[in-house]
Parts: sequence; C-alpha cells; structure tokens
Amino acid sequence: MIFWYSGCGDSKFVAEQIAQATGESMGFIPDLQREGFDHYEIPQGESVGFVFPVYAWGAPPLVEAFVSWVKWSGKASYVWFACTCGDEMGYTYRSFGDILRSAGLELDACFCFQMPETYLCYPGFHLDTKEGAQKKIDATKAKLPSVIEAIRSRSKVVDQIVGGMPALKSGLIRKGFIRFMSDKKYHVTDACTGCGVCQKKCPLHNIEMVQGKPKWKGGCTQCMACYHYCPQNAVQFGKCTKDKGQYHF
Repeated sequence: MIFWYSGCGDSKFVAEQIAQATGESMGFIPDLQREGFDHYEIPQGESVGFVFPVYAWGAPPLVEAFVSWVKWSGKASYVWFACTCGDEMGYTYRSFGDILRSAGLELDACFCFQMPETYLCYPGFHLDTKEGAQKKIDATKAKLPSVIEAIRSRSKVVDQIVGGMPALKSGLIRKGFIRFMSDKKYHVTDACTGCGVCQKKCPLHNIEMVQGKPKWKGGCTQCMACYHYCPQNAVQFGKCTKDKGQYHF
C-alpha cells in the first residue's frame, strides 16, 4: 500500500509511477483523513510506503499527523518513503523515521527526488527556470526504475539529499515555517473569473466559492495548488507571489 500526498503534482507523479510498476494500491492521505480512516490491518508480507513533498525540511505536518493517528496492526515486510524536494530534504529521514517508529513502523528505506520548486510564500523564493525544472523532471524519470527495483527487492536504502545546516533547517527554521503556516494572505486579483479551479485543486477542501470568488477557510497547508493551477494567475499570496510565474506537474 502506498499512502501519498501531493499539492502541485510532483509527488503524485512519483507515487503513481511506483504504484503502476509494483502493483501497489494507493491511498490519498487527505481523502483518507476525511473518511475517518484510523486503522490499517497490514496484510502479511505487504510493504507500506509513503510519498510526499518536503515541507520546510521535513514531512508535511498532515502526513506526520496521519501516521501518528492511524492504528497500524500487523507487521509490514518493508517500510519505505519517497519524498520530492526543490533542492534538499534536511533531516527528513531522521524525523519521519522517528514518527514511523513511534507508530510501530520500522523504516527500511528512503528515496529522494529533486523536482521543480513550487513554494513562493516568502520573499526571495522563486521557481526554477523552465530548463532547470525540466532537468529535474528528466532526472527523476531516469532515477525511478532503480528506486522501483529497490522497492521490489525490499532493499535497505538510505537515499537522501541532506543539504547544508540540516539541524538548523529541520529544527528551528522548520518550527518557524510551521508556526506561521497560514492562508490569511491569499487573495485574488481582478483577473479572477470565478471558474472554481482553485477550489477543485485544493487537496484539503480548504476553499469555498462565495459570490463567485474563492474564500480560504483557515485549514491551509501552503501547498500552493490554488496559486499554481489558477488559469488566470489571479490567486496571489500577499505581495510575495507577484510576477513569479506558475508551475504544476
């Protein structure tokens, strides 16, 4: 079973490619949470995998909360995760491994894929160039067969891109990012046509349309799907996203 989460599509692509090649079923974490999924009986001999984007040098809080909330019964033959990141993952291997261990799942392997940048909610954060983004996508496609083979063979692999100052980034800086994670600065410009794409693309169902305009409801994880999928580029986050362009897989 592969439990996955994605906002702009990078991690969804990775999860789908692994699932198609291994024959594993997929479970979209936000949907499972909405359905009240709180127990999973692991079939004998089955592997359990997680696929998600790195948020502030760690797993997204909603993924961490999901692992801790679910009661995992039985013993998985192999536990792994694959993450996507713009540049680096910090100590995600350590922190997510600890959360899995606390839930009774012993981590056997991790895999890291660099994929195009999507997070633009702070000054100084920018998208990759089109060429740079495509280079990352091509590298991921080239890497996937070896990752799939490792998962099939139950190989114990620690494939991570830690980056510089991981203790600081996955520690103090991450706490700051998570603490100030909010949708209060999202708004739309006059270019908004009320098409509702932002509402449909929000994985957390955190947007409702009010009088033809989107209204954010306070449960944002800052995946930025609403911003990147808007066909008019009308969704903005304060002044940070102005003229920065859009990307989704």
